[in-house]
Amino acid sequence: MLKIVVCVSGGGTNLQAIIDSIENGKLQNTEIVGVISNNPNAYALERAKNAGVKGICVSPKSFADREEFNKAFLDALNDFNPDLVVLAGFLVVIPKIVIEAYRGRIINIHPSLIPSFCGTGYYGLKVHEAALARGVKITGATVHYVDEGTDTGPIIMQKAVEVLDGDTPEILQRRVMEQAEWIILPESIGLIAKETKETK
Repeated sequence: MLKIVVCVSGGGTNLQAIIDSIENGKLQNTEIVGVISNNPNAYALERAKNAGVKGICVSPKSFADREEFNKAFLDALNDFNPDLVVLAGFLVVIPKIVIEAYRGRIINIHPSLIPSFCGTGYYGLKVHEAALARGVKITGATVHYVDEGTDTGPIIMQKAVEVLDGDTPEILQRRVMEQAEWIILPESIGLIAKETKETK
C-alpha cells in the first residue's frame, strides 16, 4: 500500500480528486495518511476531515523564522511517515532539507504543459493569464517530480487542454482542472503505487 501525504494551500480540489479516485476504485493500493496545509483556513482541511483523514496546519506565520518552519514541516511529514509526498496546490517553496529527506518521493501538479508557463512566479491564475496573453491554442497540466529547481524535476505525465475563444483565466483554470489535473494526478499516483508494489 502506497502511503501518501497531500500538501495543499487552498480549496483542495486536487485532493478531492485523489480521495474520489481511491473511493471509486480507480486509484488502488494507495492510502492518504495525512493532509498538511500552510493555511489554517484552507477548505482542503475540511475535505480531509470529511474523508476521515488527519489534516494539520503548519504555517510559516507560526514560527520565528523560515528555518524553524522548515524543520517543523519536515517533522510533520516524518510523523506521517509517507512513501510519497503529493503537492496539490501547495504555495510554499519546498525546503532543501525536505527535498533531501524525500528525494524522488515528492511530486507536484502544475497547471501548464511544462516547460511553458512554469518556474518562479507562475502559480494559480497567473499561469492561465500568461497562457492567454501569449495566445496559445493548447495548454494543459503536468505532474512532475520535485527537485531543487522550480518546476524542473522529471515529468511523469502531461495532458493537453484546448484554449477556446472567449476564455478568461478563471474559465481556463476550471477547464484545465476538470480535463487534466483531476485526471492525471490520481493516474500518476497510481503509476507510482503500481511500481512500488512491484518492487516490494
